[in-house]
Amino acid sequence: MKKDIHPDYHLINVKMTNGTEFQTKSTWGKEGDTLTLDIDPTSHPAWTGGNQQLMDRGGRVSRFKDKFKGFV
Repeated sequence: MKKDIHPDYHLINVKMTNGTEFQTKSTWGKEGDTLTLDIDPTSHPAWTGGNQQLMDRGGRVSRFKDKFKGFV
C-alpha cells in the first residue's frame, strides 16, 4: 500500500433525528466531531413504512393504471 494517500479513519459521534447518539468510525470530519443527521432510519418513510402519498396528476402512474386496468 502507498503511504500518505489514504484518508484518516477515526471515531466520530452520529446524532440521529430523535436525539440518540452512537459512535462509529468514519473519514468524515475530525476525531470526536458530531455528525447530525437530517434523515435517518427512525424518521424516513422509506424505512418506517409511513404514509406515502403518490402525487400524480395524469402522468405516468395514471397512464400505467389505464393501460393495465383489465390485467389481473
